[in-house]
Amino acid sequence: MTTAKIRIPLVVSFFYEVHPENPILTSKGDPTLPLQRAGHADLVETQDGEWYMVHLCSRPLEGRRSILGRETAIQKIEWRDGWPYLAGGGNKPALKVLAPGLPERKWEEKPARDDFDSEELDIVYQTLRIPLGQDQMSLMERPGYLRLKGAETLSSLHRQSLVARRQEHFCYTATTCLEFEPETFQQMAGLVCYYNTQNWYYLKVSWDEEKGKSLGILSCDRNNFDEPMDEEISLEGVERVYLRVMVDYDKLQFYYSTDEKEWQKVGPVLDASILSDEYATYDKKFGFTGAFVGICCQDLTGRRKAADFDYFEYIGRD
Repeated sequence: MTTAKIRIPLVVSFFYEVHPENPILTSKGDPTLPLQRAGHADLVETQDGEWYMVHLCSRPLEGRRSILGRETAIQKIEWRDGWPYLAGGGNKPALKVLAPGLPERKWEEKPARDDFDSEELDIVYQTLRIPLGQDQMSLMERPGYLRLKGAETLSSLHRQSLVARRQEHFCYTATTCLEFEPETFQQMAGLVCYYNTQNWYYLKVSWDEEKGKSLGILSCDRNNFDEPMDEEISLEGVERVYLRVMVDYDKLQFYYSTDEKEWQKVGPVLDASILSDEYATYDKKFGFTGAFVGICCQDLTGRRKAADFDYFEYIGRD
């Protein structure tokens, strides 16, 4: 004879009380606040019994576009009648708060320039959706260089050879050095300012039927493509080219050099604010990505033409 085991499900009910002055933190309804989209918070108690709230927010430009995406802020909390409140009253996020009475902890800053001397890609960089394997990226095939092997276009939802880092400042300069010998207009590599597959600016080295190896700009604005230059710049005979972008709030300007000393502007001043949550995700319910800057390589022939990047440098100027 066997004995059957009967399992009785356990039902647990939870009950919540609404804060008497809900919400305790919000930016809604006040577009003048320097911190917008405040919310998604967590409470933390310090070793000395002080309470703080860390939360997400954004710092939009004057045009109401947040090129830095979602950032993290902190507010001081005080307790009254068993409920948390923002210290100082109200429910609007403060730009400056009283720091906790704890020893200061300074974090070592990373060097601005990465010479790609490591065998592993620095954690500051990100790739699109999936890690890149040796079939698309290598730090070993040519030591001291990051080699990207041409993949699909910057608008592709599948395989892209793109390595980028988050824009951390309203104003910054990013520079790279590229060795690349395209054989067709379907092969290109260079410096990219990127939000998503529908919004980006690309300073690219490619091949032109009349000029041969050449330098130009591609832009994508809500899936509308453009080449904002009257004609591309010839790079015939130039083995190493230096590419740079300077961003000042909503203004973006590309540059190039053949000796890393004399820099020439490339194309017009572009609108950096389209690389923002509010603009790029206008037809979606949310968007928290923020702008990126990095390097990439495409080969639409399928031959995976490789581009070698000697270094990547990012300098914030806020």
